[in-house]
Amino acid sequence: MLQDVLAALPLGIFLAFLFGPVFFVLLETAAIKGFRAAFSLDIGVILADLVFITIAYFSTTKLLERLKDDPALFIFGGMILATYGLMSFIQTKKVLHTDEETPEIRKLGKSAYFNLCAKGFLLNFINIGVLGFWLGVIIVFGPKLDMEPERISVFLGSVLITYLVVDVAKILLAKKLNRKLTPNRIYVMKKAISVLLIVFGGVLIFQGLFPNQVDEIKDQIEEITPNDSLIGKLEHFVEPEDRR
Repeated sequence: MLQDVLAALPLGIFLAFLFGPVFFVLLETAAIKGFRAAFSLDIGVILADLVFITIAYFSTTKLLERLKDDPALFIFGGMILATYGLMSFIQTKKVLHTDEETPEIRKLGKSAYFNLCAKGFLLNFINIGVLGFWLGVIIVFGPKLDMEPERISVFLGSVLITYLVVDVAKILLAKKLNRKLTPNRIYVMKKAISVLLIVFGGVLIFQGLFPNQVDEIKDQIEEITPNDSLIGKLEHFVEPEDRR
């Protein structure tokens, strides 16, 4: 059992440092709204992962293989993500101040924390690549765990707990940025995050519209940098930018 936990640690750390929409939104939330807000967002992300893990485990491999490669799902998820980023970009307005004071992290109500949790869930759930990732994890690691439900549960649970612990450390570090944030810097940060969300949405749409070209790019990358590690095997199921 301990061996299964130790095997899960590198994967959990790997997930926590994948650059994707959730990664940047989490850091922004921590810096501007504080630890509790960012933690609530992260809980929503974990809940979406749990939903995908459940689907991946209890569904047939053949069905999931077809689902994860469905171009329409990539296009749909990408459009939602890009639209969210565009709306956020338009709605972000520059606040004029006579001095560049550091903004205080204001306390949020319970409903606000719930909304942040829902936001984290949706940001992760609309990315169909996450489903492909967890499918890949189960396919790669399942046989090594003898496909025993208890061992698989311990392994996947350890992955998520490791991911959450590392994210908490990231949140605490990002929170310290609040001391250096000014209204103008917050404005720039929000605009940048919105642009990144649009970019990630565009990547998903491109993957849905031109799946053959994406496969060719993957093959070229693998030829240049061959990787036979566990992480390399998982990249057959999801690209890093699709994950977070």
